[in-house]
Amino acid sequence: MFITTLFKDPRTFALIILLVTFSVCVHEYLHAWVALKMGDPTAAERGHLTLNPFKQMGLISLLMLLFIGLAWGQVPVDVRNLPTRGKRIAVALAGVGGNLLLAVIFSMLSLLVLIYLPGNMYAVWMLRNGAILNIVLLIINLLPVPGFDGFMVVREYLRIRTEKAAEAANAAFFIIVMLMFFFMDKIMNYAEYAVDLLMYLFTLIPGVFHR
Repeated sequence: MFITTLFKDPRTFALIILLVTFSVCVHEYLHAWVALKMGDPTAAERGHLTLNPFKQMGLISLLMLLFIGLAWGQVPVDVRNLPTRGKRIAVALAGVGGNLLLAVIFSMLSLLVLIYLPGNMYAVWMLRNGAILNIVLLIINLLPVPGFDGFMVVREYLRIRTEKAAEAANAAFFIIVMLMFFFMDKIMNYAEYAVDLLMYLFTLIPGVFHR
């Protein structure tokens, strides 16, 4: 179990907890913020315009993160306040947009530290892993399966009723978790490749990324 990492490598354990918690909270915050901008104040009124993990993730999610390394968050959205497909899709994709932005920022900072502070390899490792983690979150959340943001987008085009989507999400939850365990290595490999590509593209920009 993930909790064993605490005893083998407490610094890595603490880093992963910090990065996952921060990234999930940013993801959920942006869902709430974009929903408010699109006309749905539900999440804002319930206190989700915050990076507080106890609000955005909840105690059960935080405990699952500590013990098995999996976590989630959920922001309430009332689609009745989002009358157009474009608004509903914008809210659905807001979270992964935040993960993409964090991946870009972490990749950029990792490269800058590598160039200007070459002796601080732990910082490079930490920032690069922050970028990889956010690409992993992006990939997982874009899966077109119930419970993830990608399904919310697909639902808009397939006209799947909300009640049926909720039923499907409940039925598919444990199957999805098992599949994630089986395919996590491949997802991690894709994420590492994406981050390496990002860092390489930054080196093509003249100026600040060249010493």
